[in-house]
Amino acid sequence: MKVALAQIKQIELVALAIAVLLTFSSNARAQDPREVQMPAPPPLRVMSRFEREQVNAAKDAKERIRTSVELAEGHLLRAEETANSGRHGACLIELGSYMALVDDSMKFLSGMKRDSNRTRDLYKRLELALRAHGLRLGAIRRVTPAEYAAQVKATEEFARNTRTDALDSFYGQTVIREAVAEPKDTGEKSRKDSPPEGVKRP
Repeated sequence: MKVALAQIKQIELVALAIAVLLTFSSNARAQDPREVQMPAPPPLRVMSRFEREQVNAAKDAKERIRTSVELAEGHLLRAEETANSGRHGACLIELGSYMALVDDSMKFLSGMKRDSNRTRDLYKRLELALRAHGLRLGAIRRVTPAEYAAQVKATEEFARNTRTDALDSFYGQTVIREAVAEPKDTGEKSRKDSPPEGVKRP
């Protein structure tokens, strides 16, 4: 009888030990640093049909760029709201629409006359907007988990590169390059062409 009780106690101890080991192993797996979340795919740069119609309905270039910037800022505002509320997938969708509008503006401006003050003013308007957007995109990235943050950073880089392109286009026709000075002809022959001292030219 005593032997049977001892065996039962041993079985219970073994079962308890197995249960404890299984609990610890499941916790270890949950905290395994090797289990990294897959990065989110890049957002689609797509303008909605409604936005396309709004932009195309502009009466002139100035109104078109103003409309595009306002629509882009609307997407940026919603990206901030969704990021702060933890809806990071929705945030990336808004950033995709934001980039599509900025892209469209640059393509439109590239088809305009480059040496026009009007065109330069439009580039400057877009550049000023993108300068302010950079700070807001940085704030979004700081509240975004790692698996989404890479795409927010890519949007930051897109805005920065587009701003640089807008600045280059703005200054491209106004910067006067310094001409390379031509060597003055003094009428004197160079040492290379002159014979050594004491030697007469044939």
